[in-house]
Amino acid sequence: MAMQQDVVDLRAFYRTQLGRTARRMIQTGIRRVWPDVRQQVVLGMGYATPYLPVFRGEAERVIGFMPAAQGVASWPGEGRNCSALVEEAELPLPDMSVDRVLIVHGVEATEHLAAMMREVWRVLSSGGSVLAVVPNRRGIWARIERTPFGHGHPYTTRQVNGMLRDNQFLPETEGHALFIPPTRWRVWLGAAPAWERVGLRWFPGLSGVLLIEATKQLYKALPAGRRVARRRPLLVPVGEPAAVRWARQPVAPVTEPQQDGGCR
Repeated sequence: MAMQQDVVDLRAFYRTQLGRTARRMIQTGIRRVWPDVRQQVVLGMGYATPYLPVFRGEAERVIGFMPAAQGVASWPGEGRNCSALVEEAELPLPDMSVDRVLIVHGVEATEHLAAMMREVWRVLSSGGSVLAVVPNRRGIWARIERTPFGHGHPYTTRQVNGMLRDNQFLPETEGHALFIPPTRWRVWLGAAPAWERVGLRWFPGLSGVLLIEATKQLYKALPAGRRVARRRPLLVPVGEPAAVRWARQPVAPVTEPQQDGGCR
């Protein structure tokens, strides 16, 4: 059974040299998949706040939601708080109100995966995408419990793609990151960029984490042979960024601690 790690342990890991190295390598992988988020609303789910600063100053809004089972930590360290404690199955956001959802330390740890993904689907705009960062079952990081990536349920690429399709997302982009072994040796940690280059070129299947991007699927095909009553067509607005809707109708603060509507 998946078990959510405590926010104190997650924060402590990312303050170590190994954690800072892992963050840099994964953040580089995230930017390979999402090189441009200008004028978009970005939501981080799970414990994604170490990876959100790269979007600040570029995205229209950047906010972080942390599950109740994990606990919440204030983010960012300066200025007004842009993080909130939420129930994964009941996100306090309107329908189609965000453009990108980044999930880190969430998919492998939650006990309510289907409910969480339904909520992610609901709050995503019609042209939105979700990027799931999950431990690679074939990588060494999933076998070492002293890091957050060694907890919960690791995945293969096929398993992540299947989970996304089951929840009405269409997998689009596959990425890999974190090839350096989870060691505390400073010499090895300093060589992390070289590990990444070699791993991406020759051993992508052995990465520490998988990065799978998927887009929101508006219509899902029914199994062959299944007959259903004819229904009126559902009209879904397309082409309007979530940031435009937020500007037209400000969203109320979510939960305590109070969140600034203009978090960037």
